[in-house]
Amino acid sequence: MATGVRDYYEVLGVGKDASQDEIKKAFRRLARKYHPDLNPGDKEAERRFKEINEAYAVLGDPKKRAEYDRLGPAGFEAAPGFEEFRTYDFTGKGFDFGGFEDIFSDIFGARTGFTEAPLKGADLVTRMTLTFEEAFSGVTRPITISHGVTCQRCGGRGAEGATSCTKCGGTGKLKSKRGFFSISQTCPECGGTGSKVTRLCPDCRGKGTILKTETVKVKIPAGVDNGSRVKLRGKGEPGVAGGPPGDLYIEIEILPHPIFKRDGDDIHVEVPVTVPEAALGAKIEVPTIDGVTKMTLPPGTQGNQRFKLKGKGFPSPKTGRRGDQYVTVKIVIPKELSPEDRRIFKEMESLYKENPRQRMVKR
Repeated sequence: MATGVRDYYEVLGVGKDASQDEIKKAFRRLARKYHPDLNPGDKEAERRFKEINEAYAVLGDPKKRAEYDRLGPAGFEAAPGFEEFRTYDFTGKGFDFGGFEDIFSDIFGARTGFTEAPLKGADLVTRMTLTFEEAFSGVTRPITISHGVTCQRCGGRGAEGATSCTKCGGTGKLKSKRGFFSISQTCPECGGTGSKVTRLCPDCRGKGTILKTETVKVKIPAGVDNGSRVKLRGKGEPGVAGGPPGDLYIEIEILPHPIFKRDGDDIHVEVPVTVPEAALGAKIEVPTIDGVTKMTLPPGTQGNQRFKLKGKGFPSPKTGRRGDQYVTVKIVIPKELSPEDRRIFKEMESLYKENPRQRMVKR
């Protein structure tokens, strides 16, 4: 932790009235974000990691927290044993404070040197782009992924040979009491494992995992929507201490269509029609995702009037039931008119029995 008085609540980003569970969750989130294993060579991440560990070592213990609240940050630093407490290695490998190691075990398993606990591997996310038509019909597409897998030679242990640690007697811990603080320090000789590696695994070089590249076929269901995720179970990062591997999530991105727009399982399209077609009624051709179909316009069809083609939308990925297609009529007026055309349109004015804007411009 940096020199000077620092508020531990501020370090963990919680209020003074936070519950122990909220403090624990804040610590978990920050510990994962700044852990040195996940930020190799990053000095700032290492400094922040030490800060949050020191803060949680106090706030995570109800008794120490009560004393901290009573004395305040400055008074707590002056308490007997604090200076020696601060000299400990707050990296997650050299100490624990009443159950502290269990949290690291949950988050990082054996990688921190704490008690091994099976932990599911991290999930991975990738993106796949589909056309509008592919999203409608579904598609099976191969993708190539690279992810870590448990080393088969060492079973993820990272070593082929180990002996019991003589410094801690195989317990992995060295307990001591320093003034106000009772400290159970992880054995520096074995890193808390209770054993010392005599020979690293030659395949993974002590990492416990190796990088694997493979091509898998992904089946995208018909009707998948933009932003949907397809899960490939067990294709994420390897688990820790015998835990199951994580999953791979494929996030779907659908390219826009030149004429169709999608709303849930429904499709919308705008279709131009002539003045006579709208006025007199007509059978017109309408594009759909299935192809061209016929639709009847009733006489007197108005501009922007909407019609429904039932069952012409997208299928639901869950039920297979198809949505509808909504057709919005756009009346097209010729841009260039001959004198004869103008005469015809003038005659058409007599068809209007009243001013169509009469209700809008009442005098």
